Amino acid sequence: MTHASNAGHYTLGEFTVNRMGYGAMQLAGPHVFGPPRDRDQALAVLRATVELGINHIDTSDFYGPHVTNQLIREALHPYRDELVIVTKIGARRGKDGSWLPAQSPADLQSAVHDNLRNLGLEAMDVVNLRLMFDVAGPAEGDIEPHMTALAQLQQQGLVRHIGLSNATAAQVAQARRIAPIVCVQNQYNLAHRKDDALITQLAADGIAYVPFFPLGGFSPLQSSTLEEVAAEYGATPLQTALAWLLQRSPNILVIAGTSSPDHLRQNVAAADLKLSAPSIAALDSIA
Repeated sequence: MTHASNAGHYTLGEFTVNRMGYGAMQLAGPHVFGPPRDRDQALAVLRATVELGINHIDTSDFYGPHVTNQLIREALHPYRDELVIVTKIGARRGKDGSWLPAQSPADLQSAVHDNLRNLGLEAMDVVNLRLMFDVAGPAEGDIEPHMTALAQLQQQGLVRHIGLSNATAAQVAQARRIAPIVCVQNQYNLAHRKDDALITQLAADGIAYVPFFPLGGFSPLQSSTLEEVAAEYGATPLQTALAWLLQRSPNILVIAGTSSPDHLRQNVAAADLKLSAPSIAALDSIA
């Protein structure tokens, strides 16, 4: 059984985490709304993460809402000392499950307290500010009021480290003028590579890049090239896509999500898959 540490390590502020992490979004119900289809299986997945050596779990209180964090607390609290829990704030869910901005200072403060309460924590290890100028992807906009509010929560001891999500390079630069940034979480995968230059810059500055939808999100990556390369290694296409991410840059932290213990083990096994230079070149051509 592959251990998550086989993927190597990277830093998140004061913490050192295995580069193979876990994204908890899929533990909530359909469309990340409501309770899970199988609560016992959701708890089993979470317990399997730590057994496999995963010490970086990505979550948010707007998954469910509240559902995912409550599951994490039930499955894993009291938490192991080495476990780093990263959350996101800046959005809320409508009664119809829609994703709505929640970015005022009061909204951000309330969201931090919601995360702390539902996770059973006194301080969050890392809080990512999820920017909502465009729900579909990064869009320019002034983030000084948001960052100032989050920096104040950090000064109060409620937040240890700050990250950004759904951010442009200009917004990352603006945020870093207000407070240290330990990670950036944007959509990135074999077929969606708009952040190539940003990843390189962050790596030079020692900042983690955490791709969400590393396997394509709600529509898994499909490519004949990906299938052919995977077949060469006796791996699944999704394992191959994860291995490509791990080899793309040393500052990339993978947080592939699943609600299945078997799929979790398959994802972690990608830590042992080492792609050759010709294989990486073939995969690079997908974008």
